[in-house]
Amino acid sequence: MLDLNRLKALHAVHVYGSVGAAADALMVTPSAVSQQIAKLERETGARLMERNGRGVRLTDAAGLLAEHAERILALVETAEADFEALRGEVVGRLNIAAFPTATRGLVPGALVALRERHPDLWIQLNEREPERVVRDVARGELDLGIIQDWMNRPMALPDGLSRATLLDDIADVAVPAAHPLAGSREIELAALHGERWISSSPGTVCHDWLVFTLRNASLEPEIAYMADEYPTQLALVAAGLGCAIVPRLGRQVPEGVSMVPIRPRQSRRIYAVWRADAARRPAIRALVDAIMEVSKEQENAWAVR
Repeated sequence: MLDLNRLKALHAVHVYGSVGAAADALMVTPSAVSQQIAKLERETGARLMERNGRGVRLTDAAGLLAEHAERILALVETAEADFEALRGEVVGRLNIAAFPTATRGLVPGALVALRERHPDLWIQLNEREPERVVRDVARGELDLGIIQDWMNRPMALPDGLSRATLLDDIADVAVPAAHPLAGSREIELAALHGERWISSSPGTVCHDWLVFTLRNASLEPEIAYMADEYPTQLALVAAGLGCAIVPRLGRQVPEGVSMVPIRPRQSRRIYAVWRADAARRPAIRALVDAIMEVSKEQENAWAVR
């Protein structure tokens, strides 16, 4: 009988293109993936990997087996979901991921609530960028992900995924405390003509959104500094090195920074996403409910300010 863990290792190499990438996705070592496939070769009596330059590639036999493995793993997941739904118990293991701000601002409260309500539910948390989260949820490497897109740059989801809107995260412009516009009631982005900007790295959702938004405001962005974490961006603003647009979720404003609302309001929408065929799992429903509760508390806190 074919071992499911070995089929999963082969399928991951087939999907991600290399042993190293498969190991990252499965959160094991490359050696562990290679060992699983070597055992699978002995089980099947077929050669599944062969040398290709400095790396390896899957053989035709491996490709055929990986296609069957995808269907087998999907059936196993469906069976597990049906069984959990039948029992109605919130138990088992969920592998989830969120982008950094949500990991800091939403996930901890949800995990605490779940630990108290459902002690037999075990959750593995990862921090990943939204595009990778969507891909890994669709591929079955994650059970649930928290992602974001900006209201003026929506993200398309692949077929087979369900989502729930968690909250709209308002963004403000961060300027040095000595800036002439610091303390303003609100400003239009056009008022920041000629400013230097601090942004996340090119290719990230927030970098691409910033460039798109500034250009829509007839500003050609001069991005002087790049840092992927908002606390680092705010530290650079506090040093007087430029301006940044920073959402409110998980935000801690240091001394030397003034946060000014933008007109028209800029915000990003935050979602939970999971595979539609896993929606019957009580654990998925419990996790989504817990994250939505924390999100509602956060929105209420913003409304009071």
